[in-house]
Amino acid sequence: MDTQNPSAPAPAESRFPGKNHPHARPVSGVVHDNARHTENFTVIGNHLAQHEHLSLLAIGLGCYIQSVRPGTAVDIKTLANRFPEGPTRIAAALRELETHGYLRRSRERLPTGRVVTRTVSCNRPGHRTTGTDASPRPARRPAPDKPPPRKRLPAVPQPACTAPGLLQAAVDVLAGLRRRDPRLLLSATDAEHLAPGVAAWLERDLTPAAVSRALSDDLPLEPLIRPAAFLAHRLTAQLPPLPPYRPPAPPLPEPRHPFQTCDGCDRPFRAPAPGRCRDCRSDDPGGT
Repeated sequence: MDTQNPSAPAPAESRFPGKNHPHARPVSGVVHDNARHTENFTVIGNHLAQHEHLSLLAIGLGCYIQSVRPGTAVDIKTLANRFPEGPTRIAAALRELETHGYLRRSRERLPTGRVVTRTVSCNRPGHRTTGTDASPRPARRPAPDKPPPRKRLPAVPQPACTAPGLLQAAVDVLAGLRRRDPRLLLSATDAEHLAPGVAAWLERDLTPAAVSRALSDDLPLEPLIRPAAFLAHRLTAQLPPLPPYRPPAPPLPEPRHPFQTCDGCDRPFRAPAPGRCRDCRSDDPGGT
């Protein structure tokens, strides 16, 4: 009974989390509860955060230096006042970062004669910018606020005739709309854009008063933010049809005069009043 049967099937493998399901929640170790940052964050490479040879102090100090703004003081005295570690430990951590390429420190003489230490932080060792001057660039002046671009008005119908008198009559109609409703106050530019649409209405046998009523009646109760755009929509959507074609009236026939008796030859002829016929008048130049 103490021997095993080598032909017996192997028992089913238990499904431990993390063993058969690599994406399952681990049973031990850290579990990340992350939220996506959208502001006030810094991207730090894992080659620094998980460096195999840097001390924990050097890793933390390197992350801090990469997160500060350009121009922030990162000398030993300033860092010692900022963190609880003393100047000796901070100096050693800075040397570690410099050894592994995360810091470059050089001494420069200012025009005043003062010697300062210039510190350059590298978020990826071995990578250098194309510029030779690593000093922080001066902040750009904010651009002055520009007014937003003016929205274009919708297109309006165009008249078949662009006579100056017709367009002036259209502008007069638009200028008079503010008397019907103060919300329909238009600028000169808006009136110039809408005038062809009003002229197209006037071409359809409408009087200026009728066009004015069609544009200003039944206005919405809420404020008109863009009255010119509202009128452009009405001019297009409510454009009346062309009047029916009316052929010109034929010329009237000449009236037929009654018969008269010639006073000279007694012949009948048509004339509006009694007198002489054409032949008698030609024979007597002085006659009537």
